[in-house]
Amino acid sequence: MNAKTVCAVPTRITLSNGGLRFPALACGLKENPDGPVAICLHGFPDTHHTFFHQLPALAGAGYRAIAPMMRGFTPSSQPENHNYALGTLARDVIAWCDDLGASQVHLIGHDWGAAVAYIAGAMAPERFLSLSTIAVPHAARFADGIKAVPGQLLKSWYMTFFQLRGLAEWAVARKDWALVRKLWQDWSPDYSLAPEDWALRREVFAAPGVKTAMLAYYRQNASPAIMFGLKKTEASLLTTVPVPTLAITGAEDGCIDTRLYDHVFMRSDFPKGLSIERIAGAGHFVHLEKPEAINALLLDWLNTH
Repeated sequence: MNAKTVCAVPTRITLSNGGLRFPALACGLKENPDGPVAICLHGFPDTHHTFFHQLPALAGAGYRAIAPMMRGFTPSSQPENHNYALGTLARDVIAWCDDLGASQVHLIGHDWGAAVAYIAGAMAPERFLSLSTIAVPHAARFADGIKAVPGQLLKSWYMTFFQLRGLAEWAVARKDWALVRKLWQDWSPDYSLAPEDWALRREVFAAPGVKTAMLAYYRQNASPAIMFGLKKTEASLLTTVPVPTLAITGAEDGCIDTRLYDHVFMRSDFPKGLSIERIAGAGHFVHLEKPEAINALLLDWLNTH
């Protein structure tokens, strides 16, 4: 099946969890009405548009591929209690499975989406056929990785800066989101986001409440106390992920040091299987930089499970 003919333009749908509404892009819903579901989770500073290479490829292979906007990235998905903890984000995913009428799905995540995927797989393994994570290693073991690769602290400077309420809000948006664009360049030095693709993201970031929500991800899940393992959270205790897991890292990632993948993963944490793939010549946004290679890895993993 040709991916381009299946999904020339993604369908726009809405998923829900309680009173929150999450816009989503979907491919293959009509063409593959009984096909397995693959949910794709984006990260920061990004949106569900990041999967525009993956959605058609998944649909072309017979999947119903869906990329929701994560909690807080639209006004309709911002909770009154401002809860953006990883466990809560994982419960959004489980609610989306219910909303789609899918007892089991394949879960694909990049950046924060990867962190959420590990936690969702640990919380409700019976709901997931497979996990595929991109650019972020096992969330519950991240503190161990920093101890092994202290240079990660330099790459994670922005996580500490984002703890500064008020100043961080001002800094990320000034000069037309120049700091956000710098992070993209630092994290994937050989990749340039096209102006039209940046415009899609900028529109999302500038919507009411989104800037504060994006920073809340770091304040609630990546404070210095959490990063150094001094403060335990629900997510930090969920070390065992009983779902077949593919972990992909770009060898030139300027955000998450690829060497963490040599220290963070314990085979005993993944009793259903773990495969780690390091992609040469790619950075943090490896799924955009090397889409054909990543799509081949994803489809092979999903088809196997």
